[in-house]
Amino acid sequence: MEELQQKRVPYRFGEKLRTVRERKGYTLKVVAQRAGVSESLVSQIERNRVSPAIDTLLALADVLDINLEFLFEEYRRDRPVQVIRAGERRSIEEDEVRYEELAQPTEKDGVHALESYLVCIPPAGHTHRGSYGHLGRELGVIIQGKAQFQYESRVYDLDEGDSISFSASSPHTLVNTGDVELKAFWVVTPPQRFI
Repeated sequence: MEELQQKRVPYRFGEKLRTVRERKGYTLKVVAQRAGVSESLVSQIERNRVSPAIDTLLALADVLDINLEFLFEEYRRDRPVQVIRAGERRSIEEDEVRYEELAQPTEKDGVHALESYLVCIPPAGHTHRGSYGHLGRELGVIIQGKAQFQYESRVYDLDEGDSISFSASSPHTLVNTGDVELKAFWVVTPPQRFI
């Protein structure tokens, strides 16, 4: 039964909520009224008996003036490795180009923050966003297909397995010059696309 309960309530921040509430001298009733929830619910959350809905958690954090980073710091500490399953990637489309997220940057990463994604471009398609340039650096590896990389006024032909790295501050565009979908592994720092 204990194991089942731990699975149901994976983030045990009830103690933090109670400690902050008591330090501020608030009663359960005061916090519950200000957050718009029942006193019983606040008590159960503080004892890690239930996991609150996100809007309830945000309301409690607001009433207690708690930084969400403070509430979730153990969760981050306990998860030094991030796994994104192939079928669970976030993706965005810009015109005909699809970007599938491979790593999610976090605020905690600070100056080391990076994002990576799989770029999928149909034949004759091309990227658009980098055509103006932006801060940071990029690294790309062609996984499938043929590409032409345009950087300022220069052009580089890329085949499967080729990699390219560059300062992202100058205009740059990746063009699919083959007859199959182009797939490329791409890393950008600082993060640009999924933030």
